[in-house]
Amino acid sequence: MHQEGKVSRRVLLKGAIGTSVGLVVGSAGYGYFYERHRVQVTRASLPVSGLPEALNGLRVALVTDTHFSRSVPAEDIEAAVRLTLQERPDLIILGGDYVTWGGDSDTKGDRGYVGGSAELLAPLTAPHGVFAILGNHDDDRDMPEALTAKGFTVLRDARTRVTIRGEPLEIAGIRFWTRRVEHIARVLRGATATTVLLAHDPRRLFEAAALNVGAVFSGHTHGGQVVVPGVGAIAARRFPVVAGVGQRENTSIFVSSGIGTVYLPVRFNCPPEIAIVALESRAIPIV
Repeated sequence: MHQEGKVSRRVLLKGAIGTSVGLVVGSAGYGYFYERHRVQVTRASLPVSGLPEALNGLRVALVTDTHFSRSVPAEDIEAAVRLTLQERPDLIILGGDYVTWGGDSDTKGDRGYVGGSAELLAPLTAPHGVFAILGNHDDDRDMPEALTAKGFTVLRDARTRVTIRGEPLEIAGIRFWTRRVEHIARVLRGATATTVLLAHDPRRLFEAAALNVGAVFSGHTHGGQVVVPGVGAIAARRFPVVAGVGQRENTSIFVSSGIGTVYLPVRFNCPPEIAIVALESRAIPIV
Protein backbone atom coordinates (compact mmCIF):
# COMPACT_ATOMS: atom_id res chain seq x y z
CA MET A 1 0.00 0.00 0.00
CA HIS A 2 2.84 2.33 0.90
CA GLN A 3 4.62 1.47 -2.35
CA GLU A 4 1.46 2.06 -4.33
CA GLY A 5 1.17 5.49 -2.69
CA LYS A 6 4.75 6.32 -3.65
CA VAL A 7 4.17 5.21 -7.23
CA SER A 8 0.95 7.19 -7.42
CA ARG A 9 2.64 10.36 -6.18
CA ARG A 10 5.49 9.83 -8.63
CA VAL A 11 3.07 9.36 -11.50
CA LEU A 12 1.10 12.44 -10.47
CA LEU A 13 4.27 14.54 -10.18
CA LYS A 14 5.49 13.43 -13.60
CA GLY A 15 2.07 14.18 -15.03
CA ALA A 16 2.03 17.63 -13.48
CA ILE A 17 5.51 18.41 -14.82
CA GLY A 18 4.55 17.13 -18.24
CA THR A 19 1.40 19.23 -18.24
CA SER A 20 3.33 22.36 -17.17
CA VAL A 21 5.94 21.88 -19.86
CA GLY A 22 3.19 21.30 -22.40
CA LEU A 23 1.42 24.51 -21.37
CA VAL A 24 4.61 26.55 -21.68
CA VAL A 25 5.48 25.08 -25.06
CA GLY A 26 1.91 25.38 -26.26
CA SER A 27 1.63 29.00 -25.10
CA ALA A 28 4.90 29.91 -26.79
CA GLY A 29 3.74 28.26 -30.00
CA TYR A 30 0.40 30.06 -29.85
CA GLY A 31 2.13 33.37 -29.19
CA TYR A 32 4.56 32.85 -32.06
CA PHE A 33 2.34 31.38 -34.76
CA TYR A 34 -0.98 33.07 -34.03
CA GLU A 35 -1.43 35.80 -31.42
CA ARG A 36 1.37 38.11 -32.55
CA HIS A 37 -0.26 38.34 -35.99
CA ARG A 38 -3.84 38.84 -34.73
CA VAL A 39 -4.11 42.62 -35.05
CA GLN A 40 -7.23 43.99 -33.41
CA VAL A 41 -8.94 47.32 -32.79
CA THR A 42 -8.95 48.67 -29.23
CA ARG A 43 -11.42 51.45 -28.42
CA ALA A 44 -11.16 53.79 -25.46
CA SER A 45 -12.30 57.18 -24.17
CA LEU A 46 -9.75 59.64 -22.82
CA PRO A 47 -10.82 62.56 -20.60
CA VAL A 48 -8.87 65.72 -21.43
CA SER A 49 -8.81 68.68 -19.06
CA GLY A 50 -9.94 71.87 -20.74
CA LEU A 51 -10.89 70.23 -24.02
CA PRO A 52 -13.36 72.53 -25.84
CA GLU A 53 -16.85 71.10 -26.07
CA ALA A 54 -16.62 71.22 -29.86
CA LEU A 55 -13.80 68.67 -29.75
CA ASN A 56 -15.68 66.28 -27.51
CA GLY A 57 -15.75 62.89 -29.22
CA LEU A 58 -12.80 63.64 -31.52
CA ARG A 59 -11.51 60.24 -32.67
CA VAL A 60 -7.76 59.75 -32.66
CA ALA A 61 -6.09 56.64 -34.08
CA LEU A 62 -2.81 55.56 -32.49
CA VAL A 63 -0.61 53.24 -34.54
CA THR A 64 2.69 52.49 -32.85
CA ASP A 65 5.64 50.13 -32.49
CA THR A 66 5.31 48.49 -35.89
CA HIS A 67 8.92 47.23 -35.69
CA PHE A 68 9.03 46.21 -39.35
CA SER A 69 11.82 43.62 -39.49
CA ARG A 70 12.57 39.98 -40.15
CA SER A 71 10.38 39.17 -37.14
CA VAL A 72 7.45 41.44 -38.01
CA PRO A 73 6.12 40.81 -41.53
CA ALA A 74 4.66 43.42 -43.84
CA GLU A 75 1.29 41.66 -43.67
CA ASP A 76 0.89 42.59 -39.98
CA ILE A 77 1.48 46.27 -40.69
CA GLU A 78 -0.78 46.17 -43.74
CA ALA A 79 -3.52 44.72 -41.53
CA ALA A 80 -3.02 47.55 -39.03
CA VAL A 81 -3.23 50.17 -41.76
CA ARG A 82 -6.35 48.58 -43.21
CA LEU A 83 -8.09 48.48 -39.82
CA THR A 84 -7.16 52.09 -39.13
CA LEU A 85 -8.59 53.32 -42.41
CA GLN A 86 -11.79 51.34 -41.85
CA GLU A 87 -12.29 53.24 -38.58
CA ARG A 88 -12.15 56.64 -40.37
CA PRO A 89 -10.49 58.55 -37.48
CA ASP A 90 -10.35 62.35 -37.36
CA LEU A 91 -6.58 62.32 -37.02
CA ILE A 92 -3.84 59.72 -36.78
CA ILE A 93 -0.80 59.48 -34.50
CA LEU A 94 2.20 57.34 -35.40
CA GLY A 95 3.92 56.58 -32.12
CA GLY A 96 7.45 55.54 -33.08
CA ASP A 97 9.63 52.42 -33.33
CA TYR A 98 8.90 51.81 -36.99
CA VAL A 99 11.83 49.39 -37.26
CA THR A 100 14.01 47.43 -34.86
CA TRP A 101 17.51 48.55 -34.07
CA GLY A 102 20.08 47.01 -31.72
CA GLY A 103 23.75 46.87 -30.96
CA ASP A 104 24.63 43.51 -32.53
CA SER A 105 25.33 42.66 -36.14
CA ASP A 106 22.15 40.65 -36.53
CA THR A 107 19.80 43.54 -35.75
CA LYS A 108 21.82 46.29 -37.42
CA GLY A 109 20.62 44.90 -40.75
CA ASP A 110 17.08 45.95 -39.87
CA ARG A 111 18.02 49.56 -40.67
CA GLY A 112 17.32 48.55 -44.26
CA TYR A 113 13.63 48.33 -43.35
CA VAL A 114 13.30 52.11 -42.86
CA GLY A 115 12.05 52.88 -46.36
CA GLY A 116 9.78 49.86 -46.42
CA SER A 117 8.24 50.79 -43.09
CA ALA A 118 7.29 54.24 -44.33
CA GLU A 119 5.94 52.74 -47.55
CA LEU A 120 3.68 50.36 -45.61
CA LEU A 121 2.27 53.26 -43.59
CA ALA A 122 1.91 55.57 -46.61
CA PRO A 123 -1.81 54.82 -47.25
CA LEU A 124 -2.75 56.31 -43.86
CA THR A 125 -4.72 59.51 -44.15
CA ALA A 126 -7.13 61.44 -41.96
CA PRO A 127 -9.13 64.69 -42.31
CA HIS A 128 -6.95 66.55 -39.80
CA GLY A 129 -3.60 64.97 -40.58
CA VAL A 130 -1.16 62.24 -39.63
CA PHE A 131 1.42 63.16 -36.97
CA ALA A 132 4.50 61.08 -36.23
CA ILE A 133 7.12 60.93 -33.50
CA LEU A 134 10.26 58.84 -33.18
CA GLY A 135 10.98 55.98 -30.77
CA ASN A 136 14.19 54.63 -29.32
CA HIS A 137 14.63 52.25 -32.28
CA ASP A 138 14.43 55.06 -34.85
CA ASP A 139 17.38 57.05 -36.14
CA ASP A 140 17.23 60.83 -36.27
CA ARG A 141 17.73 61.23 -40.02
CA ASP A 142 16.60 58.44 -42.34
CA MET A 143 13.37 57.52 -40.55
CA PRO A 144 11.97 61.07 -40.26
CA GLU A 145 12.96 61.76 -43.87
CA ALA A 146 11.14 58.62 -45.03
CA LEU A 147 8.00 59.55 -43.07
CA THR A 148 8.04 63.16 -44.25
CA ALA A 149 8.34 61.97 -47.85
CA LYS A 150 5.00 60.17 -47.37
CA GLY A 151 3.30 63.40 -46.32
CA PHE A 152 3.31 62.82 -42.56
CA THR A 153 4.10 65.61 -40.10
CA VAL A 154 7.08 64.48 -38.01
CA LEU A 155 7.35 66.24 -34.66
CA ARG A 156 10.87 66.11 -33.21
CA ASP A 157 10.77 68.32 -30.14
CA ALA A 158 8.27 70.44 -32.04
CA ARG A 159 4.69 71.61 -31.79
CA THR A 160 2.00 72.38 -34.31
CA ARG A 161 -1.53 73.73 -34.12
CA VAL A 162 -4.55 72.40 -35.95
CA THR A 163 -8.04 73.85 -36.07
CA ILE A 164 -10.83 71.30 -35.81
CA ARG A 165 -14.52 72.18 -35.73
CA GLY A 166 -13.50 75.80 -35.29
CA GLU A 167 -11.36 75.13 -32.19
CA PRO A 168 -7.53 75.08 -31.92
CA LEU A 169 -5.67 72.02 -30.69
CA GLU A 170 -1.94 72.03 -29.96
CA ILE A 171 -0.09 68.83 -30.86
CA ALA A 172 3.43 68.54 -29.47
CA GLY A 173 5.85 65.69 -30.14
CA ILE A 174 9.11 64.90 -28.36
CA ARG A 175 12.00 62.61 -29.13
CA PHE A 176 12.58 59.56 -26.97
CA TRP A 177 15.66 61.13 -25.39
CA THR A 178 13.90 64.37 -24.46
CA ARG A 179 13.12 63.70 -20.83
CA ARG A 180 13.82 66.69 -18.61
CA VAL A 181 10.83 68.81 -17.70
CA GLU A 182 12.56 72.03 -18.72
CA HIS A 183 13.33 70.64 -22.18
CA ILE A 184 9.73 69.56 -22.70
CA ALA A 185 8.61 72.97 -21.43
CA ARG A 186 10.56 74.59 -24.28
CA VAL A 187 8.57 72.57 -26.80
CA LEU A 188 5.31 73.66 -25.16
CA ARG A 189 6.27 77.30 -24.76
CA GLY A 190 3.73 79.59 -26.39
CA ALA A 191 0.93 77.01 -26.50
CA THR A 192 -2.35 78.67 -25.62
CA ALA A 193 -4.89 75.99 -26.53
CA THR A 194 -5.50 72.50 -25.13
CA THR A 195 -2.32 70.51 -25.70
CA VAL A 196 -1.81 66.86 -26.57
CA LEU A 197 1.72 65.51 -26.06
CA LEU A 198 3.03 62.66 -28.22
CA ALA A 199 5.77 60.85 -26.28
CA HIS A 200 6.95 57.36 -27.18
CA ASP A 201 7.77 56.53 -23.56
CA PRO A 202 4.80 56.64 -21.12
CA ARG A 203 7.15 57.63 -18.33
CA ARG A 204 6.89 61.14 -19.71
CA LEU A 205 3.52 61.25 -17.97
CA PHE A 206 5.28 62.63 -14.89
CA GLU A 207 6.80 65.58 -16.73
CA ALA A 208 3.56 66.19 -18.64
CA ALA A 209 1.60 66.33 -15.39
CA ALA A 210 4.10 68.79 -13.94
CA LEU A 211 3.46 70.99 -16.99
CA ASN A 212 -0.33 70.55 -16.78
CA VAL A 213 -0.57 68.99 -20.26
CA GLY A 214 -4.09 67.86 -21.16
CA ALA A 215 -3.28 64.41 -22.56
CA VAL A 216 -0.40 62.16 -23.55
CA PHE A 217 -0.29 59.44 -26.22
CA SER A 218 2.42 56.77 -25.89
CA GLY A 219 3.55 53.31 -26.93
CA HIS A 220 6.89 51.64 -26.18
CA THR A 221 5.64 49.08 -23.65
CA HIS A 222 4.10 46.63 -26.14
CA GLY A 223 1.58 46.11 -23.36
CA GLY A 224 4.23 43.89 -21.79
CA GLN A 225 4.15 41.66 -24.91
CA VAL A 226 3.86 38.60 -22.66
CA VAL A 227 1.24 38.88 -19.93
CA VAL A 228 1.34 35.98 -17.48
CA PRO A 229 -2.03 35.10 -15.90
CA GLY A 230 -2.02 36.03 -12.22
CA VAL A 231 1.32 37.79 -12.57
CA GLY A 232 0.86 40.42 -15.24
CA ALA A 233 3.28 42.08 -17.64
CA ILE A 234 6.60 41.36 -15.97
CA ALA A 235 8.69 43.13 -18.60
CA ALA A 236 6.77 46.41 -18.31
CA ARG A 237 6.44 46.95 -14.57
CA ARG A 238 8.68 50.02 -14.60
CA PHE A 239 6.09 52.03 -16.52
CA PRO A 240 3.35 54.07 -14.82
CA VAL A 241 0.82 52.71 -17.32
CA VAL A 242 1.46 49.51 -19.29
CA ALA A 243 -1.54 49.72 -21.59
CA GLY A 244 -4.78 51.65 -21.83
CA VAL A 245 -5.89 54.75 -19.96
CA GLY A 246 -4.16 56.30 -16.95
CA GLN A 247 -4.01 59.61 -15.17
CA ARG A 248 -1.74 61.73 -13.01
CA GLU A 249 -3.14 64.91 -11.55
CA ASN A 250 -4.84 66.81 -14.42
CA THR A 251 -3.07 64.85 -17.15
CA SER A 252 -4.53 61.77 -18.82
CA ILE A 253 -2.57 59.23 -20.85
CA PHE A 254 -3.35 56.48 -23.32
CA VAL A 255 -0.72 53.79 -23.92
CA SER A 256 -1.06 51.40 -26.86
CA SER A 257 0.27 47.84 -26.91
CA GLY A 258 1.34 48.46 -30.50
CA ILE A 259 1.79 46.14 -33.45
CA GLY A 260 5.21 44.49 -33.44
CA THR A 261 7.53 42.58 -31.13
CA VAL A 262 11.13 42.90 -29.98
CA TYR A 263 13.65 40.46 -28.48
CA LEU A 264 11.25 37.51 -28.78
CA PRO A 265 8.77 37.20 -31.66
CA VAL A 266 5.97 36.21 -29.29
CA ARG A 267 2.86 37.82 -27.82
CA PHE A 268 0.79 36.13 -25.13
CA ASN A 269 -2.40 37.54 -23.60
CA CYS A 270 -1.43 40.75 -25.35
CA PRO A 271 -2.51 40.84 -29.00
CA PRO A 272 -1.24 43.57 -31.32
CA GLU A 273 -3.58 46.51 -31.73
CA ILE A 274 -4.40 49.78 -33.32
CA ALA A 275 -6.20 52.08 -30.92
CA ILE A 276 -9.14 54.37 -31.56
CA VAL A 277 -9.32 56.90 -28.74
CA ALA A 278 -12.24 59.30 -28.34
CA LEU A 279 -11.35 62.53 -26.54
CA GLU A 280 -13.77 63.63 -23.84
CA SER A 281 -14.17 67.09 -22.36
CA ARG A 282 -13.32 67.39 -18.68
CA ALA A 283 -13.45 70.56 -16.64
CA ILE A 284 -10.17 71.84 -15.25
CA PRO A 285 -10.28 71.43 -11.45
CA ILE A 286 -10.13 74.63 -9.44
CA VAL A 287 -7.03 74.65 -7.21
